[in-house]
Amino acid sequence: MSGTAGGRRRTRWRPRFYFSLRSPYSWLAYRDLLDGHPRLADALEWVPFFEPDELSRKLLSEAGGSFPYTPMSPEKHRYILQDVRRLAVERGLSFGWPVDREPVWEVPHLGYLAAARHGKGPEYVALAARARWEFEQDICDRSVIAGFGPELGLDGKELAAASDDPELRAEGVRVLLEIQRDGVFGVPFFIDHYDKYWGVDRLPAFVAALTDSCPELAEPPGAPEVPLTEPERSVDDGHAGGCG
Repeated sequence: MSGTAGGRRRTRWRPRFYFSLRSPYSWLAYRDLLDGHPRLADALEWVPFFEPDELSRKLLSEAGGSFPYTPMSPEKHRYILQDVRRLAVERGLSFGWPVDREPVWEVPHLGYLAAARHGKGPEYVALAARARWEFEQDICDRSVIAGFGPELGLDGKELAAASDDPELRAEGVRVLLEIQRDGVFGVPFFIDHYDKYWGVDRLPAFVAALTDSCPELAEPPGAPEVPLTEPERSVDDGHAGGCG
């Protein structure tokens, strides 16, 4: 599975999946992709969507960009708690809602970029998703991110300190500019050329469009399901538009 690596310029028309490690709907879309459409998942470009902290906002503003943020009402948040739990049960998934304490979303998402530049982006996503939604861990805790290192064969300290790396900060700003350029207002968000699909419920339409134009991306009849909890498999919540 492909991901956005630090410093790599992406092909403009490659189909994209914007995801957030914060978003439960991104988690469900990730599970659905890997479970039912691993060939297509492997062909996508995975781009992280994250709320910038004060430093990233400053750098983004200096670059002429902005981030689409709309505060979520308490009523909407309570609805999402119910909705995600329903969707998880329908999929037979165990699910827990983690508590984020003073979150800085650059920690896990720039950690993803750090892993991606070593060719381990998909494996990192698998571990982060498992940690957050199955183990209810705080993935903004640097010690949690550092713990991914041994399983990935990478330096855990490098992953945990990714938000302190000026090159990865700059790459993060480039990602935020892509989010603005592509008109991404929430996650999961799928793009195929000029066609855009927002929400886990739009994934089937996105898959149908891609497999119609590229039949080789369709799964063969009787293909076995992919075990998503295996981290070695190459792989909203309370923020802007992140309600799927």
